[in-house]
Amino acid sequence: MIDHIELDRIDLRILSCLQADGRIANLKLAETVGLSPTAVLARVQKLSKEGYILGYEARLNPLKLGAGMMVFVEVLLDRTTPNVFEAFKAAVQVHSEIMECHMVAGGFDYLLKTRMADMAAYRHFAGTVLWQLPGVRETRTYAVMEEVKNTTHLKL
Repeated sequence: MIDHIELDRIDLRILSCLQADGRIANLKLAETVGLSPTAVLARVQKLSKEGYILGYEARLNPLKLGAGMMVFVEVLLDRTTPNVFEAFKAAVQVHSEIMECHMVAGGFDYLLKTRMADMAAYRHFAGTVLWQLPGVRETRTYAVMEEVKNTTHLKL
């Protein structure tokens, strides 16, 4: 189990502000939470060091960047042994079309979130990458027709 520092209401407020705007200036953040810039900076550094803040990044528009089609894929492996799991996990890391990979409990082993330009690109990806991944026995594909909700914000 990971050790956690005790978060107070100011820490939670800092996390909430950073989650809403990762580019907020330290001075503005300090004003928002009611602390000095030095105190806020120290808290942000502590929250980062303790692993509450994993990093900062820009959210890009996949439609404008040729990756407008989202496809979820259920993956069933032929064997569920540690070496097959490790080989599969290592293989998915190198393919940028695979946005997320989650080991799941249930009727299949992994759930992948992928992004491509269109169905032709997905068919090419499936034939040249997906079905060639180590240990893959079966896949089920779910092309997204409408993205109803997409957020990375956690409830604080």
